[in-house]
Amino acid sequence: MTRTEEFDYTLPPDRIAQTPVEPRDTSRLMVVERKTGHIAHHRFYELPDILRPGDVLVANDSRVIPARLFARKPTGGRVEILLLVKRDPRTWEALVRGHRIRPGTILHLEGAADVRADVVAVTPAGGRVLRFDRPIDDLLPRVGHVPLPPYIRRPLEDPERYQTVYAREEGSAAAPTAGLHFTPRLMRALEERGITFHYVTLHVGLDTFRPIDEEEVEAHRIHSEWAELDPETAAALNRAKAEGRRIVAVGTTSVRVLETATHPEHVKGEDARVGWPDDTPAHVPRHPLVPFRGWTDLYITPGFEFRAVDALITNFHLPRSTLLVLVAAFMGKDLMWRAYKEAIEQGYRFYSFGDAMLIL
Repeated sequence: MTRTEEFDYTLPPDRIAQTPVEPRDTSRLMVVERKTGHIAHHRFYELPDILRPGDVLVANDSRVIPARLFARKPTGGRVEILLLVKRDPRTWEALVRGHRIRPGTILHLEGAADVRADVVAVTPAGGRVLRFDRPIDDLLPRVGHVPLPPYIRRPLEDPERYQTVYAREEGSAAAPTAGLHFTPRLMRALEERGITFHYVTLHVGLDTFRPIDEEEVEAHRIHSEWAELDPETAAALNRAKAEGRRIVAVGTTSVRVLETATHPEHVKGEDARVGWPDDTPAHVPRHPLVPFRGWTDLYITPGFEFRAVDALITNFHLPRSTLLVLVAAFMGKDLMWRAYKEAIEQGYRFYSFGDAMLIL
């Protein structure tokens, strides 16, 4: 068992990036080689010269929805709602900030006062299940706000800056931030070098906002997130693996999708789909990626066997987070702390709008 305190560290407040850099690909990029422990410093736009022709980048195409809402209780008290998971067209799991938000409480949306939400349950993690009297997807662009992490205190002038340039599948409560560094120009340069792109989907949910508070990392209960790897992408990735080409995950959310595909027992849900639609075999590496669609409960901790991912692009993560634990599992805890120490000393920017690391 691994103690959670081993994933704590102190970060100077001025290292927390409050605004994104412009252009996106001018952010800094630390390159860490796992075999040698070598650390080098680059800019993100140098990525085509660092990766190899034939490498395959896999990115999460989930798009952040305007999931931050405000509502009023019958007493007039104001409530903040962060939508996390849509259970059905009218029912959402959400974080709700306000006093005495108990089951039975009725909330009226600001900006759409004729729409009400009934608080029907409290989740095991302390969230709320809200049932609206009508589907609200069409209302979100008008009454909702793009949610920023609580450590970002400056308002964002352009909400699109908290979206990746390839975001298309709406459903996340937070951005898959490793992808924020890519620009169309950089993506064209990568493709010209023979480095291809593929996309998976994972809608980022509750665990982005919740630190590990148990004493042991393995005792933490990770929440399921909706994800999909389609058959065409699975076949292309299996072909790349069979040919000895590297799979480079863009972000921890992509890692979770790809590794779920090689550990399909972690796919859950009544409507889950796992396997090839017509039993068509893929190009089969030792551990093939199986296409799936459903909820993944995969929790990656030190000792995990990575079967799909060969390299990882990721930002610098919060202490005691499941994302930091995943990175330690991939690169080793000692090397991770050496890289983080150097990043702090070298003035790297941390968290969502911060700089990136490429782990080879």
